[in-house]
Amino acid sequence: MLAVKAEDLWFSYGEGWALKGVSLEIPEGEIVAVVGPNGSGKTTFAKHLIGLLKPTRGRVLVYGEDTREKSVAELSRLVGYVFQNPNHQIFSETVYDEVAFGPRNLGFEEARVKELVESSLKLVGLEGKGEERPYMLSMGEKERLAIASVLAMDPRLLILDEPTIGQDRSTMSKLIEVVKRLKGEGRTVLLISHDIDLVYEHSDYVIVFKGGEVVSEGKVAEVLSDPELTAKASLSLPKLAELARLLGLDKLPSSVEDVVEVLLNEVRGIRKEELANP
Repeated sequence: MLAVKAEDLWFSYGEGWALKGVSLEIPEGEIVAVVGPNGSGKTTFAKHLIGLLKPTRGRVLVYGEDTREKSVAELSRLVGYVFQNPNHQIFSETVYDEVAFGPRNLGFEEARVKELVESSLKLVGLEGKGEERPYMLSMGEKERLAIASVLAMDPRLLILDEPTIGQDRSTMSKLIEVVKRLKGEGRTVLLISHDIDLVYEHSDYVIVFKGGEVVSEGKVAEVLSDPELTAKASLSLPKLAELARLLGLDKLPSSVEDVVEVLLNEVRGIRKEELANP
């Protein structure tokens, strides 16, 4: 099943077009990255998925539901959006109440609310922190709290807008673990990010925006390893792809481990040749 289908989507804020004839499909249960320079239409497109924006022309289907016919509240049962700055989403006195706000607002019974809060906090690694004050958490913990608050509404699609901003290596790795767990549950994760290396290593599929249009989409290693495309879209080439080119590797690596394995195989081959021809 498709999580998202956009059909000839056009949108204008009043002057000019922010989106120009965008047509694309996002499969269910994948980690999909949306990349492109500032002003390319990434966030404008994402806001259509939660109903904050409605198409000027064309339409967007989210799990078969036409967003033009649904309110933000109705779409929140299908799609969760975590904004760039978690401080903009935090307003409750305790971590528990922060996560409970969404399902309570949707009218869930308190027993169900408790179940959703506990499972969401556990999923993001914040179990046991329910009584803590959100503003006392670290930046990385706040980011994961914002994710838990959205997950508590049990959405099938989660949108993370620039999730690595302000994150150090440790909190980034925890965030990636959360994303992979969500995929393991069959949920779809949409990453809007300028971090090309994160996208290259951890996404299944990538959609490249520029000037309000989709200029390319496909498997991450194929799309982001193309130096002409990345230059056209004002993107940097992922470090692993650049390393593969410098080493003359035929296989496009998706992780540092892949590069190490290829290099080890090269060294083993050279060593065997030396032993065979001393």
